[in-house]
Amino acid sequence: MLSNRFVAFVAFVAGAIPVACAAPAVVSAAPARLYITTELSAPSAMLDGGRVVGIATDKVREAMDRAGVAYTIDMLPWKRAYKAALERPNGCVYSTTRTPDRERLFKWVGPTDIAQWVLIGRADRKLQLRNLEDARGLRIGTYNGDARDAYLRERGFTTDPTSNDLSNPQKLMLGRIDLWAASLRSGSTVLARYGYDKQLVPLLVFNEIGVYLACNRAVPNDVVGRLNKAFDQIAQDGTGRRIERRYENWVPAARRR
Repeated sequence: MLSNRFVAFVAFVAGAIPVACAAPAVVSAAPARLYITTELSAPSAMLDGGRVVGIATDKVREAMDRAGVAYTIDMLPWKRAYKAALERPNGCVYSTTRTPDRERLFKWVGPTDIAQWVLIGRADRKLQLRNLEDARGLRIGTYNGDARDAYLRERGFTTDPTSNDLSNPQKLMLGRIDLWAASLRSGSTVLARYGYDKQLVPLLVFNEIGVYLACNRAVPNDVVGRLNKAFDQIAQDGTGRRIERRYENWVPAARRR
């Protein structure tokens, strides 16, 4: 089925309660281990033999190790992953688009990557998009609760959100939507690698934006500072590029047997 073959492709990512000055013990009682969540979004976060791997994932793991921060990573549906970071004092979630509306909700680490928001269409329809305005009046498949859906809605575009982003390729092939607003890494070869470059084609990059590890406001500033320093080092010393190259021709362990 189309949705099964698209699992490895799909891309792509409340308010804080002030702590009273009269309760310094609460401020210092920071959780020792971060609870990190993410969603299935190849090649940033994937499951391989039960372990979460991927470009953003490996960068997060490297930063945690360099900063000396204990952590666990769970893969969840996006809404649950995002909610966990909002509600748990030791919670963080990636890869999260850093928007003005979200800025005050989290403490930000990264970026973990740079995402391109892309309108994808069926190759046989031969749609031509010179700019985002050319998509006005077309039905655009989005992911409910995602920043891309909000971005398009705020600008008056017609969106058709779904609770599972993996259903958008099916909807596109069935003609239920005209375009799919996806998130891809720059230079991604995922369409070709999984045999969809003849059926689905990127038509327009309509935004490029950093995605981050977004941490609950209760995570100590010292921890956030150490993690940001680690991410800076990863970008400067070549580790980030080495991680990215690791996944250029990556296949799951089950397919390597």
